[in-house]
Amino acid sequence: MRVKINFPNQAPLHTACIPVRITDINYGGHVGNDAVLSIIHEARMLLLAAHGYTELNAAGTSLIMADVMIAYRGEAFYGDTLQVELFAEELTTLTFDLLYRITSIRNGELKEIAHAKTCMVCFNYDTRKKVPMTDALRNLLQG
Repeated sequence: MRVKINFPNQAPLHTACIPVRITDINYGGHVGNDAVLSIIHEARMLLLAAHGYTELNAAGTSLIMADVMIAYRGEAFYGDTLQVELFAEELTTLTFDLLYRITSIRNGELKEIAHAKTCMVCFNYDTRKKVPMTDALRNLLQG
């Protein structure tokens, strides 16, 4: 069964533009599957940075990834710019999901490259335990 990620019918929380680096290219001449995981990590960091946060201080808590799903939909190549739209859903007391819609921009043309979803856990790295989501983080994720 193929992974299907359904995006909410709303504006994204954040849109990041990330150029494809030569180190993102695999032996097939396109962006490798391992690079897509790095690209969504970069997009998540850019979302947080836009609000003055990091993964170690995301509105008063730290974050750790619990799982990831990636559905590949097309190829991207060196020289392309990737547009990554981020959405949040499934907010609980301790966790939330981030959804990523990755589109390649090449010669002014848009092409879907991948859809991804990560489950992020609010985490205290000192105690190595899950912690409740702060109101400030919940507000950021709810737009």
